Amino acid sequence: RYFHTIYLGLRSRQSGENDRWRFYWKMVYEYADVSMLHLLATFLESAPQLVLQLCIVVQTHSLQALQGFTAAASLVSLAWALASYQKALRDSRDDKKPISYMAVIIQFCWHFFTIAARVITFALFASVFQLYFGIFIVLHWCIMTFWIVHCETEFCITKWEEIVFDMVVGIIYIFSWFNVKEGRTRCRLFIYYFVILLENTALSALWYLYKAPQIADAFAIPALCVVFSSFLTGVVFMLMYYAFFHPNGPRFGQSPSCACEDPAAAFTLPPEVATSTLRSISNNRSVASDRDQKFAERDGCVPVFQVRPTAPSTPSSRPPRIEESVIKIDLFRNRYPAWERHVLDRSLRKAILAFEYSPSPPRLQYKDDALIQERLEYETTL
Repeated sequence: RYFHTIYLGLRSRQSGENDRWRFYWKMVYEYADVSMLHLLATFLESAPQLVLQLCIVVQTHSLQALQGFTAAASLVSLAWALASYQKALRDSRDDKKPISYMAVIIQFCWHFFTIAARVITFALFASVFQLYFGIFIVLHWCIMTFWIVHCETEFCITKWEEIVFDMVVGIIYIFSWFNVKEGRTRCRLFIYYFVILLENTALSALWYLYKAPQIADAFAIPALCVVFSSFLTGVVFMLMYYAFFHPNGPRFGQSPSCACEDPAAAFTLPPEVATSTLRSISNNRSVASDRDQKFAERDGCVPVFQVRPTAPSTPSSRPPRIEESVIKIDLFRNRYPAWERHVLDRSLRKAILAFEYSPSPPRLQYKDDALIQERLEYETTL
């Protein structure tokens, strides 16, 4: 997958103007998928190995240079997997503002310090309570998986595949926060890190009370200070990210009334789309009966998909989109299940993108209960 991403990038550099951006967006989508796979592989492999390494170090009271190097590399890999995936995910979506490199660094520090506190706590507790540590991990994983399933994520094709995916993401939640649902995350972040703080405190306290006699306070006290200072530092970086470096601006101190604003203000329609939208609304009543009669004679239903070219969007920080297409879907998007509409969106975008004359993904415009608004939703997941 990495080699394919590099290949698409080279094709983008060497192709003409139209094919250049078509290969560019294919590369962006491929890299987003690779980042997700790297994230899962890292937390399924490096995270357990890191806990095992640190647990051995605590039990043997010795740290070799190679052990320290590999442990530090694993910790960096865990933090970077989360930060890089967030950037790749936003880069692959036109309805999301890209993350700056400074924000990526702040995110890396946030995850680095919180994960460091977590794995050190696990290593200390597991060095004394091996069996109870396994029971704790399974219990925490079950609770986090149930929470993620309750959030109704939208990543996979079927409901059961979605549950399996949520079970895998539940493993990530053992070590760090990973946002799996769009929307306001303030409450979920507070609940998660409050639970993590309680767990770290309880596990560290039990280790300190029942540690081996040969472990002196000269080692135990600094270890506890590293755990809590690292966790506090990570939380500070998290607050810095949401207060100063979030792509959508500061996320704290916003008025609740902003949620009641007109949703159409969040979307910028091209002039042709906006004109056709207003025209379709004004003429809806007059042509409804003629249209229904026309399609009733043919197959008894109205057309679901309509494709037509539109003018390029206004210049921005995003790469230009050449010969854009708008797929008008005369359905209410929330009338069918989340995993089905995800597959529908992904299939349509990939099908149109496969044609030579369409170098960029199409825009999907759904019918809405209140108004017709353009939804800029692009391929984001596996």
